Amino acid sequence: MSKIRVLLVDDHAILRAGLMRLLEEESDIEVVGEAENGREGVQKVQELRPDIVLMDIGMPVMNGMEATKQIKKRNQDVKILVLTMHDNEEYLFQVLQAGAAGYVLKKAADSDLVNAIHVVNNGDCFLYPSAAKMVVEDYLEKLRQGQEPTTSYDSLTDREREILKLVAEGYTNREIAETLFISVKTVETHKANIMEKLNLHKRAELVRYAIRKGMLQVDFDEVVD
Repeated sequence: MSKIRVLLVDDHAILRAGLMRLLEEESDIEVVGEAENGREGVQKVQELRPDIVLMDIGMPVMNGMEATKQIKKRNQDVKILVLTMHDNEEYLFQVLQAGAAGYVLKKAADSDLVNAIHVVNNGDCFLYPSAAKMVVEDYLEKLRQGQEPTTSYDSLTDREREILKLVAEGYTNREIAETLFISVKTVETHKANIMEKLNLHKRAELVRYAIRKGMLQVDFDEVVD
């Protein structure tokens, strides 16, 4: 079984050393590199291609929030787990909006970090209990105020939703182009935009998403990679 490749990005060398010792005890986790600021972290992701980046927020040269945005823009498959001392709503929502898949408090790293890495590596989001409570409370408050919470689906254009449905139904790029009277290149561009907005990477994921949104009815057992 291949190991989970982790990159450490934090400006405190002592903390990085402590994290290194903690993770070295795990047989299925390998620390492949370190960076002391966000800019270096972005560069190291390009060089080392880690599975997960452990990202600090407050760093010199480039902060963790901006580094997270840049990494996700260039490398959708890389998952970012923010490790911070800030336990407040403002940081939580900024981190999630930047594209991070999880949020771990430094004071709880010894008990939560390894589990968080496994959770995020499996494609899920990790939030410590009080952070999860904040997300739920924010959602419920928006409902009470009569606001429909913004979703990734809301960011899709009508054309993108049309193409998403056709992709999910099994049409090839050429068939979609012929159906909509557009070029194959235009279809590919729309498809790339859809995947970026929804943070999906495979056709099977698009199919499952379309089913969850009620765009088509398919037996889940028929959905394959």
